[in-house]
Formats: sequence, structure tokens, C-alpha cells
Amino acid sequence: MPSKIAPLHLRELVQRLPGAVALFAEPLSAHTSFSVGGPCDLMLILSQMYELQEALSYCHEHSLPWFVLGRGSNLLVSDRGVRMVAIKLAGQFSDYHIDEKGCVLAGAAVPLAALARACAQAGWKGLEFCAGIPGSLGGGAIMNAGAYEGQMADVVKRVELVEPPHASVWREAKDLAFAYRKSNLQYAPTVVTRVEMALTRGDPVTLVARIDELERKRWQKQPLELPSAGSFFKRPPGHYAAALIEKAGLKGVRIGGAQVSPLHAGFIVNADHAKAADILALMHHVQSEVHEKFGILLEPEVRILPEQPHA
Repeated sequence: MPSKIAPLHLRELVQRLPGAVALFAEPLSAHTSFSVGGPCDLMLILSQMYELQEALSYCHEHSLPWFVLGRGSNLLVSDRGVRMVAIKLAGQFSDYHIDEKGCVLAGAAVPLAALARACAQAGWKGLEFCAGIPGSLGGGAIMNAGAYEGQMADVVKRVELVEPPHASVWREAKDLAFAYRKSNLQYAPTVVTRVEMALTRGDPVTLVARIDELERKRWQKQPLELPSAGSFFKRPPGHYAAALIEKAGLKGVRIGGAQVSPLHAGFIVNADHAKAADILALMHHVQSEVHEKFGILLEPEVRILPEQPHA
């Protein structure tokens, strides 16, 4: 693992951002839905565009590795932590506006589920599939989040990005290469700051009822009472990951404190004070067993850190 970032660079970076919240050696277990993960060298909570631009410019200038941490709902962080700067967006990045034509302009930090409900209450249709999704809009756009036959690619018109060292640009949806649970933003050294979406008119009562129904389904069919990162594996072509895992006899299997959910085999849950190492070991075990029995290699949907960071 790379060595820690030089304290001098961390101090200089924080000094350039007097309005930001700076947390040193912050445990990422407190910021991920799995409730696991060691510390990052520095966490910056940024509320203004100029703060983000300044932070990225400094990291670019000094080759400091960084990553954006949204709501941590699709992230598994090593027990040893990561030698990186974690950037969290807040403030103006949590604002949204819905106009009279169904155009929604929202900051990357807006929770997907809350935005879906707000749009439904205002009589705009298209985001109901986000009901119960625990992530933020920025992460949802990057990974083309979806559920119940809907996906972000269906509604996104364009996204605003900050590209190191600090330029802000808009990219049209057609240029994002949306596909199943991915886009070309996933491994790009950019930060999504806003997303513009186009919705259609609908009946508020019907739309809110649909959101309530989808949320009930999630609570009935998914182990939401335990820490997890949602569906752990991507759906392989022509199959369902949960069905393959269940057919392989892995439902309920445990390694350490990590368990394949007895309720939904597509979930790996933190059943009893799991470590990230337990979850990774269980992931590899599931992949090995499914591949041996069916010749299919399951690909994680969850982002695993450390990986190659941006710098």
C-alpha cells in the first residue's frame, strides 16, 4: 500500500480551504453502509464549487491521490484504510430545482430516494425506480444506477463535471457511454457536481403510491436491517446473480462476520461485526463456487478500495 500523504501537503491543502470541514485519519467505517473500513489520510467536506476546484487543483499539482465519497452505499474499504484524500460534497451540491417543464437540475450530493419522492409529489414521472436506493445522485449517474426496469440513463440529459486541475464542463448523456451499471465516468479523474434530467408529467397520487409500493417491496425482499452495499454482484448476461448463488447452495453461508443473506442471496451483509477482509473472503468464495458449478464469473457491483486512485 502507498505510504501516507506527507503531513505538510495535508496541512497546506486544508489551509487553502478555510470554509471546508477537514477530518484527519477519519475512519471510513463511519461513512459506508457496510460499516467497515479503515481511515483515509484526510476527509474534506466541501460545500462550494470553488472549494472543490481548489482541492482538485492542489491534489493535481502535488500528485495527491483522491476519491469522491458519496453516501458510501456501494463501497467496500480495506480494513487498513486508504492513503488518499476523501472528498465529500455538501452545501450547494445538495440543492435541486424542478421547473414547470419537468427539467430537474440537482446537485450530486442529493439522495436519490429523496429526489425521486420530491419529483413524484410535484407530479413528475421517471425517477420512481430510485425509491429506496440509498445512494446519491452523483454516484447514481456515474454507475447508471437502476432497479425495477428503470435506470438513470433513461432520464439523464447531461452532467456537470469538474476535471482536474479545476475546469468545469457539461457532458451530454450521449457522450457518457451508459450501459448496464456503468458509464465512462467510472474511472475518469473527474467529479460529477450536477445532473440535469428530463421527466414527464404524471399524477402525484399515483406516483407517490408507486414509490411507497417499491419501498415496501425492498423491505420485504431485502435484508435492509443489516449493513450491506445492496446487491453485491452485477447481473450476468442471461442470468440473475442471486439465483446462481442460491442454486450453488450458498444462501446463508458465513465467513467471519460476513454472510450471504438468508433472505436475499444477492446481498452480502455485515451480520456480526464483520471486517472488510471477511466480506472480501466471502466474495471470493461465492465467485469460486458459482464459477465451478456454472462456469459464470460474477463481477462485483460494489467498488472496492484501495484501487488505482486519481492523482
